[in-house]
Amino acid sequence: MGYDIERFVGYVNEGLLCSICRDVLEDPLQAPCEHAFCTACIHGWLVHHSNCPEDRQVIDVSLLRPLYRYMKNDLNRLQLHCRNREYGCEMVCSLESIDRHERECEYSQIPCSNAGCTVQIERRNLDGHLAVCEYRSRECPNGCGYTILSAEDTQHNCVAELRTELELLRSEMICRVEEAKHEMESRLDSQRRHMVQKESILQNEIEELKSQMSRVMSDVRSLMAAERQHRQELEQAELEKREL
Repeated sequence: MGYDIERFVGYVNEGLLCSICRDVLEDPLQAPCEHAFCTACIHGWLVHHSNCPEDRQVIDVSLLRPLYRYMKNDLNRLQLHCRNREYGCEMVCSLESIDRHERECEYSQIPCSNAGCTVQIERRNLDGHLAVCEYRSRECPNGCGYTILSAEDTQHNCVAELRTELELLRSEMICRVEEAKHEMESRLDSQRRHMVQKESILQNEIEELKSQMSRVMSDVRSLMAAERQHRQELEQAELEKREL
């Protein structure tokens, strides 16, 4: 839906009116036939129709385009009253800046920020309402440190509230201790498995070294036996030499 034409100051060009709702264009789109529509209006129309509501030419969502720049500029320059005029706001500004103004307008009706309160109040009166709202919160005057709602004053019991908090803290501490215990056991188990694995690897390495040492000793014995035999052969050869 477009902007209510009654809110505008002065004359509004016919070309800036939505061809469906007949109000001033809001978030406008234009068909190839140059008829303009509010985005919400034309999308709703095309759910049940496949043509332009003005001249019945066939159109599709994919054919819709933004408004011509000069028309968009004319639209943005239109002057209109704030929608909170009925509550006392006398602001008149351009269509281009109206949304920004209305988001901050002191006459806007906004909900009370206190949980449980359903009151709608003007933004300018919000602080005064919050000071007396029956759902406002405040710190317990007895010093327990709890934040309470005024509506719950008669039901608030400092001792009971503190006891409940103490039980919650105790339960939380027990849970944390259990979590820390499980985590520590998990780490110890992981380290134990790692040590066993390392021990197995070292044992295998020791066995391999023993095997290598045994082979080396065998080779040494073989070399020594060969050396003795060689020496004997040399001695025998020397004797034969002397005899000759």
